[in-house]
Amino acid sequence: MGKWAAWAVAVLVVLPVTLAATALRAGYAGAAAPDATTRGRDAIWLGHAWVDGRKDASDVAALRRRVEGTGIRDLYVHAGPLEHDGTLPPARTAYPRARWLIAAVHRELPSVRVHAWLGDRLVYEPGARGGLRLSDAAARRAIVGSARQVLAAGFAGVHLDLEPVHSGNADYLRLLDRLGPAVHDRGAILSVAVHQIDPLPGLHTVTGAVTGHPKWISQRFFGQVARRVDQIALMSYDTALPVESLYGGYVAQQTRLALEATDGRTDLLMGLPFFHTDDVGHHASAETVRAAVRGIRLGLTREDPGRQRFGMALYVDFAATDEDWSAYRSGWGRHGGS
Repeated sequence: MGKWAAWAVAVLVVLPVTLAATALRAGYAGAAAPDATTRGRDAIWLGHAWVDGRKDASDVAALRRRVEGTGIRDLYVHAGPLEHDGTLPPARTAYPRARWLIAAVHRELPSVRVHAWLGDRLVYEPGARGGLRLSDAAARRAIVGSARQVLAAGFAGVHLDLEPVHSGNADYLRLLDRLGPAVHDRGAILSVAVHQIDPLPGLHTVTGAVTGHPKWISQRFFGQVARRVDQIALMSYDTALPVESLYGGYVAQQTRLALEATDGRTDLLMGLPFFHTDDVGHHASAETVRAAVRGIRLGLTREDPGRQRFGMALYVDFAATDEDWSAYRSGWGRHGGS
């Protein structure tokens, strides 16, 4: 490769990366508004151990101590996974201790609601196995039936986490159009976990072409989903970013984009990384709760500081540390830091 060609490649590759990093660092600078604190609409994802018999009354008491004094109002308790045809095993098999948990939470935390967290891996390719295919109308009907099943067990809502949902997926929107009325007919709440929004317009198209499974969804599609649910939780982790300042700036940007796309009728929750795995997509030293909370507060301050239907969602209870809980409490509490 000639000298000038090498320079051209360096400019084309290094310059955009440098500019993006500079923008993210800038997004993490400044101070959040003093009133960018919890609105009492936060949530936490809880593992399957809460409904399969591994947890007891002492665990619920410990959960009460964790949650008291925070803004946590909703528990997304893993009650699945869904079968690949959209059905659920019977309650005695899938979540035998659900009624016990719901009653125990109502006693210990009467203002907290318990939702059934359902999900599965989605497949798209013809002939692909090992996942759920939303293009199958029968599978979509089965998911609605599964939602009715968990609501009959006493859950206050259905929390749906299907991944990966490709941007513009009409079958996913069709599912939500059927699921919403079915859940609301029972006086319950429909919430979903969704992917991050394109940091640059159309970026999901590029990653989809390269990998076959785009990491992001468009801001427009995010808004289409948000209008069909009561709560939407953006999974603002697993970003592959290597340092806190870049991650925090990215979360601030995601918060702004999500606020733009979500109207005041839907609760918008920004996800916090309460886990510490280290791999190519997640660097625990960068994706800290401290950086996420600060980034979310900065994004809220810049875009819509008065938004009330807004909160944070903590993923996940069984991997959380005391440091994670402390960072969430101190950063997002009524007297949150800057």
